[in-house]
Parts: sequence; structure tokens; C-alpha cells
Amino acid sequence: MEKEYLEIATLAAKKAGQFLLKNLGQVNTIEYKGITNLVSDMDKEAEEIIVSILLENYPQHQILAEERPNQGPASEFKWIIDPLDGTTNYVHGYPCFAVSIALAIREEIMVGVVYDPLLDEVFSSQKGGGAFLNQKPIKVSETRRLISSLVATGFSYDIITQDDNSLIYFNHMVKHAQGIRRNGSAALELCYVAAGRLDGFWEHKLSPWDMAAGSLMVTEAGGRVTTFTGNLFSIYGDEILTTNGNIHEEMIQIFRQNQPV
Repeated sequence: MEKEYLEIATLAAKKAGQFLLKNLGQVNTIEYKGITNLVSDMDKEAEEIIVSILLENYPQHQILAEERPNQGPASEFKWIIDPLDGTTNYVHGYPCFAVSIALAIREEIMVGVVYDPLLDEVFSSQKGGGAFLNQKPIKVSETRRLISSLVATGFSYDIITQDDNSLIYFNHMVKHAQGIRRNGSAALELCYVAAGRLDGFWEHKLSPWDMAAGSLMVTEAGGRVTTFTGNLFSIYGDEILTTNGNIHEEMIQIFRQNQPV
């Protein structure tokens, strides 16, 4: 049955992604959820495409999507959707964005799909079934030292108004890694860890739809997912650290040494 869920999620992600690609550079309206937190008409239309496909096939399932609250009947099946991960990139025409869809069954992520329409790359995973890129198996890198690693991060939308340790972590991590990237799409960066393109990724103050599909991708590709200090990860928590496993403890030590007093 999970194979069917994966197929439907892939269909929905690709239809939404192709819509976004077709309309790139044609954003008509932009709203602000915060000083730098944008939502466009394209976010909303892509979400409608996804939700309509999911509810057509599974009308009794619950929906948790970025641009709408929990909706639908109480159900052990919950679709977690980010119709446009990388809205700021998209609005500016910066070529890095994706569609992310996950299915949780009794609050455990069982299916994940992330689609990059620009590269026509479909990352997919099922719990216990591995991770794939365009139907070919992927796995995390074998890099063993942080100083030899390419890692990525992001900064929360409220960094302008709220004090947190994001910049402190960045300042320390940049001195210990080979390089750091900040691409503006957490879903894709998680998939890049799964595919071995990145060796690690961390970010603070993400939402469930940012992490749900990508976190499953990493674990199914043989990687590790925790909080910054190595505790149990939850998509409803406020931080994520993912790596190939080999550099995980090195990164945790940097976070522990720089925790707020």
C-alpha cells in the first residue's frame, strides 16, 4: 500500500513542480507572514494542485500544509506538504526550489517525495525501503572528517528580530568544515545529504513540512538525524542536524560547546 502512496505523492509533486516551473518569473501577488517571510500566489496554487490530488485519492486523510492549518477528519494518515520550499528564491528567480510531500501514519513518517522541477529530480523514500533519486538508489557520503566535509545550513526568518545562536554556530562551524553552503531550500539540502552531495546539514526553527520528507530520505540513505545535541529528532521540534553519520559527533561537539548560557 505504501508503494501506492509513494506513486500518488510523486504524481502530485511533479504536477505542482511543473506548474511552478512554467510560471517561474510570473509571480503576481506576494504577501508577508513576517518581515522576510514571503508567500506568493504560486505557493497557494501549487498547494491546491497537491491537495486536490491527495484528497481525490484519499478523502479521509488529514492534510497539514504550509499555507493552511490542519484540515480534514481526524485520521491516522496525515499528509505533510510544502508546495514551494524556497519561496524567496522563487520570487527572486534564483534557481533553487522544490516541492516536498510526506505521509505520516500514526505520526511516523512512512513516505517522502521531494521534487526539483529545474533539474527534473525526484527524490523518494519509503520507511524501510531505501532512498532513491529518479528511481536509482542513493546513499550518504563516506567522508569521515568534518574538515573534509561540505555542509549546509539556513537561517530562520525571524533572525532579524530575534536573538538566537544561528550566527554563532555558523561562525564556529565555518572554521571546522571544508565549506558551508546556504541554498535556501531545506528540503533539497536534506536530499543532498541523502545523495552524498552534502556531508551534513543543520538548521534552527524549521517547520514540519520543511523536514518531514527530507529527514526520512536521510535515514533511508544510511545517514543520521538528531537535534543539535544528539537528542531524538521530531519534525515538530525546532532544530535538525543531519549527516552521513561519520561527522555527526564532531558537529554535535561544536553545538554543545556553543549552547546559550
